[in-house]
Amino acid sequence: MQFKHPEILYFLFLLLIPIIIHLFQLRRFEKVPFTNVQFLKNVIIQTRKSSQLKKWLTLITRLLLFVAIIFAFAQPYFSNLKDLNSKTETVVYLDNSFSMQAKGDKGELFKRSVQEVLNALDDTDEITLFTNDHTFINATRKTLSNELLQLDYSANQLSYESVLLKGDKLFSQDEASNKNLVLISDFQIDNNAIFENNKTSYALNLVQLKTVTNKNVSLDSIYISKETPTNYELIATVSGNGDYKNISVALYSDELLLAKSAINDVKQAQFTLPANTIINGKVTIEDNGLLFDNTLYFNINEREKINVLTVNTSEDNYLKRIFTDTEFNYTEVKLDQLNYNEIDEQNLIVLNELDNIPVSLINSLNSFTNNGGNILIIPSNNITLNSYNQIFNYKSNVVNLEKRVTTINYSHPILNQVFDKQVNNFQYPKVNSYYELNTGASVLQFEDGKPFLSQNGSVFAFASALNSGNSNFINSPLVVPVIYNIGKQSLKLPKLFYSIGNENTFDVNVSLQQDAILRLASNNEEIIPQQRSYSNKVSITTSDLPTKAGIYNINNNDETLKKVSFNYNRKESNLQYIDLSNLNNVVVSNSVESILTSIKNDSNINELWKWFTIFALVLLIIEMLILKYFK
Repeated sequence: MQFKHPEILYFLFLLLIPIIIHLFQLRRFEKVPFTNVQFLKNVIIQTRKSSQLKKWLTLITRLLLFVAIIFAFAQPYFSNLKDLNSKTETVVYLDNSFSMQAKGDKGELFKRSVQEVLNALDDTDEITLFTNDHTFINATRKTLSNELLQLDYSANQLSYESVLLKGDKLFSQDEASNKNLVLISDFQIDNNAIFENNKTSYALNLVQLKTVTNKNVSLDSIYISKETPTNYELIATVSGNGDYKNISVALYSDELLLAKSAINDVKQAQFTLPANTIINGKVTIEDNGLLFDNTLYFNINEREKINVLTVNTSEDNYLKRIFTDTEFNYTEVKLDQLNYNEIDEQNLIVLNELDNIPVSLINSLNSFTNNGGNILIIPSNNITLNSYNQIFNYKSNVVNLEKRVTTINYSHPILNQVFDKQVNNFQYPKVNSYYELNTGASVLQFEDGKPFLSQNGSVFAFASALNSGNSNFINSPLVVPVIYNIGKQSLKLPKLFYSIGNENTFDVNVSLQQDAILRLASNNEEIIPQQRSYSNKVSITTSDLPTKAGIYNINNNDETLKKVSFNYNRKESNLQYIDLSNLNNVVVSNSVESILTSIKNDSNINELWKWFTIFALVLLIIEMLILKYFK
């Protein structure tokens, strides 16, 4: 028990006064004349005992009365707070990621936890609550009720480290306040999750919500496995630990059912689509687990060709075979016949074994790369070093020494999806002479680690001539994926779909007027994405936006240029959870209401002065009754 005004307790010393008075009254004898002594002897013993008992009872009740009054004025209370004037701050993180769609004993985890948070609050309570995409500071129960009941699931899942950091920042700077951080989540497995509470500034409480089952089948991905002049073969893949064999898969385009299939033994479903057909597609499965991963949107737009111009002084038959007319508009021209006005219309320009690059071409190429164009340099056996160095830094004149190309940079963007596994032993291509390149991002390397193919920004450069007299590289299996992907990345046409939350980049083949911008629009959302406009294309980058899965129009004012699809990241589909039982300095529970109620009870101040006032009144009445009726 604590006292708001402990100095008043000094008045307890005044209780000595009535004690002393009563003691003197008990020793005082009063003489009363009485004629019948015989009768007095019979009564005197009883009268003396009754009088002493009455006075002792009066003394005790009066002392207790004064004690109760003094305690009432000292204002006693019970509280776990160190200081009566300190306040309690509660910050709650409520996970609204897609894994919280899973069912618990009382329904969906997220919806049930919202209701339990509201049930644990009184109308006058204030807490700070944040989710993956919203923050409510010092909100009352009424405010939270209006907001949380309308809150939807979020594709933006904060890492646990980010949750702890944000929660800490939402507390005030008041060092005397009692701070409680409450995390309400299912706590999916995260290899980087750290919940050890090494901070003394707040108490950490974890509420882990339990699911009734961890079975879930997720529609993971779709891709085109085979392409013929008449058909596409589309593969949909699923994953998870549910009963996928009884799940049907449906394919739609513009809400029209095109086909149905079943999951096979390798967790795939196969569809055949007509080639040269625009598909605004959707693949769905029927699964009773999580709902968000039962649908995948995708697009097959009208085929766009990438413009490639080769400036030749050497044979280019291998380039023609790589840049086929199904995907590329390939043009080759002799240097002395080059029309400089056509340069800005290209996506990739190949300088094929030029001895010298004219100044006029250098200026045009520099302007071309500044406007988003890409260049591939294949040097001749006898280059003019100064002219080449205006575009890419060649360090030396030709070195006449045979070397093998032995190292592949599998993580480079033009090769990271080419190989299923790393190849350690293959038929190494070789060159008879080469130039040393300043190291950029190496794609292929010689056996001594020096670059054979290097990238600097939008310029790719080989270190040697590729003609058959100097190298057998054009006969190597590497030539097609390397040069083909250099061509493909020069105009990043939209893929079948993109994942929300990842950094995605794609190009739109359009020339915009000054100050014009492109928008992404669906039935649910319209956004202005990050974009950069060039002379013949616009590069768009997305990450956390858009927030809703679906098919989006790419709009230039009222004109729809093409469509692009976005889907939710599937990392929330894995219903595996962290074991929180062995954490230190952390309170772990599975009940939202019990944690919040416990925090509220710990911070409540149970004031007792009213009870002592009532106790004093009762003692006063008892004393009056003793004085009046006790004989």
